[in-house]
Amino acid sequence: MTSEKIYILNIETATKNCSVSIAENGVTLLCKEIAEQGYSHAEKLHVFIEEIIKEASISLSDLSAIAVSQGPGSYTGLRIGVSAAKGLCFALDIPLIAVDTLESLARQVNQNDGTIIPMIDARRMEVYSAIFNSNHEKAREVQAEIITAESFNHIDGKIYFVGDCAEKCKAVLTKENFIFLDDIIYPSAKEMSQISFDKYKKNDTVDVAYFEPFYLKDFFMTK
Repeated sequence: MTSEKIYILNIETATKNCSVSIAENGVTLLCKEIAEQGYSHAEKLHVFIEEIIKEASISLSDLSAIAVSQGPGSYTGLRIGVSAAKGLCFALDIPLIAVDTLESLARQVNQNDGTIIPMIDARRMEVYSAIFNSNHEKAREVQAEIITAESFNHIDGKIYFVGDCAEKCKAVLTKENFIFLDDIIYPSAKEMSQISFDKYKKNDTVDVAYFEPFYLKDFFMTK
């Protein structure tokens, strides 16, 4: 057994939640986050990183890797998070780890039965979603889909929905086995810690120079 301490900085900016955590060997030590309507990632992210490193009583040179939420999610939010992560990896000469945004959202659900469906809001009645079992193992890959009354009808048993789509989806997804966990709205860097540590141990990293966020859809400009 090694006693080496592996510190990983986790960055989550795929939604309105600007979230940063420090983890030691897969356990979250500290997390700073704020979810604001106006997307304050550009102003808050680097401040949070500086503060959390100081409060953890470590230095940037102690980091073994940087993990970043890869998407899907907000185009601008993902760009800000990935740019910050890449810059730190280049400067510190450490690996970059990409974490599935919907997996970290799903990991906030602790149920011993049923199916977990994390959803991130897209335009109108569209969402980005994936399907996980109660052990947080992915049963269906990420898709962009239009939610209708027929959505997910093929899945038996309880279905736990989490994410920022509850308000628009509740009126459509009305079956008795559909359960909305309203207190789980945004993915957080807290749930990235174990995922990023497992990837680090397997050397599951991405190319710092060429990695791009998983947008799933083309950038859409609104007025």
